[in-house]
Amino acid sequence: MQNRLYYGDNLEILRNREYFPDECVDLIYLDPPFNSNRNYNVLFKSESGADSEAQITAFEDTWHWGETAEATYDDLVVNAPHKVSTAIEALMNLIERNQMMAYLVMMTARLVELHRVLKSTGSLYLHCDPTASHYLKIVLDAIFGGENYRNEIVWKRTSAHNDAKRFGKIHDVLFYYSKDAKNVFFEPVYVEYSKEYLRSEFQEDGDGRFYKLEDLTAPYRGGEGGRFVFHGRLPGPTRMWSKNEAAMEELWQQGRIKVGKDGKPLLRGLKMYLDEKKGMPVQDWWDDILRVGNTAKERLGYPTQKPEALLERIIRASSNEGDVVLDPFCGCGTAIAAAHKLGRKWIGIDITHLSIALQKYRLQDMFELVSGTDYAVIGEPATVDGARELARDSANEGRYQFEWWALSLVRAKPVGGSAGSRRGKKGADQGIDGVINFFDEDDKGKKKPQKVVAQVKSGVVKSGDIRDLKGTVEREGAAIGVFITLEKPTQAMIKEALAAGWYESPAWGKKYRRLQILTIGDLFEGAGVDMPPQHGTLQRAARWKRGDVSVDGESQRELI
Repeated sequence: MQNRLYYGDNLEILRNREYFPDECVDLIYLDPPFNSNRNYNVLFKSESGADSEAQITAFEDTWHWGETAEATYDDLVVNAPHKVSTAIEALMNLIERNQMMAYLVMMTARLVELHRVLKSTGSLYLHCDPTASHYLKIVLDAIFGGENYRNEIVWKRTSAHNDAKRFGKIHDVLFYYSKDAKNVFFEPVYVEYSKEYLRSEFQEDGDGRFYKLEDLTAPYRGGEGGRFVFHGRLPGPTRMWSKNEAAMEELWQQGRIKVGKDGKPLLRGLKMYLDEKKGMPVQDWWDDILRVGNTAKERLGYPTQKPEALLERIIRASSNEGDVVLDPFCGCGTAIAAAHKLGRKWIGIDITHLSIALQKYRLQDMFELVSGTDYAVIGEPATVDGARELARDSANEGRYQFEWWALSLVRAKPVGGSAGSRRGKKGADQGIDGVINFFDEDDKGKKKPQKVVAQVKSGVVKSGDIRDLKGTVEREGAAIGVFITLEKPTQAMIKEALAAGWYESPAWGKKYRRLQILTIGDLFEGAGVDMPPQHGTLQRAARWKRGDVSVDGESQRELI
């Protein structure tokens, strides 16, 4: 299977049996668009506009109750498995038709498909915050079965802080479910012991090695197999030896059993040496992984970016090398990057071209992966006609989707867009759709930041557009202006661009056209912005070196 990214609605993509046949994925991680750190909205607001007393924050693009939500609800009631339809009906009676219910209906439809594509040995981790976790668990129990619930993992994502009229909110929730509890793959992960634990539990053995004492007994299960006198000691009436007599004698001869003052073996006397132990098994409370801070090397500018260490832990625990990891809400691609680091295959889905562009940049910066060669991107325009169709898709904010996609072709940072949102911000860009930053030199040879400003047009174009771009370049003090157009430029436009002259780079000793026109056709043929080569866009992901992450959580060292 080739690694791949999909652009589009994940429900439609997941329902496509050619893309996703039954039981084709080993591990699913999803962080759906619901988190109180994102843009504010009221989820329990009815569609009439009346606010509920329960103010719950949500994503800017929170699904609202409308025709799509109603149709999805009807389909779940009629066609979903009995437990799922019963659960969704009960939630409807409890919550009624509002934005929270719309969110749960749309998530339920997706989780049904995710359950279908998951292998019998596979696992699903759903990342959410406590504002909707209780409802989502009901949905997960109905789809996966309560017997396949494995853990509710609490991730302490931030340090203590004050919240108005309540205790500080500092954690997220991850629900871990298996497809089949009897068949699920799980490999325990370990972290280093704390200094306090080492001091309290371990002691020196006289030869420089440190050990802790563990139990030699187990609960009595009947029979006499584990109940025998061993060097004068018999376990208590409700206990038995945890090993057979031969194994116990071998431990005795090795000096692995500690004796009491009476010379008899201690019941809790098995010496377990520190240098033989893997570490402390990770529990369901994760407070050792830091969030991606404002100055973290990982930070890419995506508002809800998760640390790679978090995803590495999940991937290590619930998949093997070569397994397929799916993230159906892949955002800036942390799950994809972590999966690639750890030798897994991966699939990502996102509904915005801005997110797909972020992932393409990240994969190139970290691993030197090239879209179309090292992995496939499905759903992006591949022809000029496809680009025109994207621009005209008004139902899906085609103007902004086209703009973000076009900017990604020249690796320009969008201006006026919101990562994770399907909508741009009208009137906020002041004639700038995207920016490319680079460094040059001033007249004294000192490093000087410079920029390229980009405009994108999908409709009819004219010479006045180039004059406007020229004015924007002058106002912003930019080095170069780029005009990206779906339609071919007129001769008058080309003359206006040529008349703008050149930008001369002191550092590179070269001249670059101050105004450049690039058609989508040009970009498909490999053209790009003619500019000094040292340039950047969104914060770049650090280049990954094989072996950078060797134990669970080690990549945290790069977070601060």
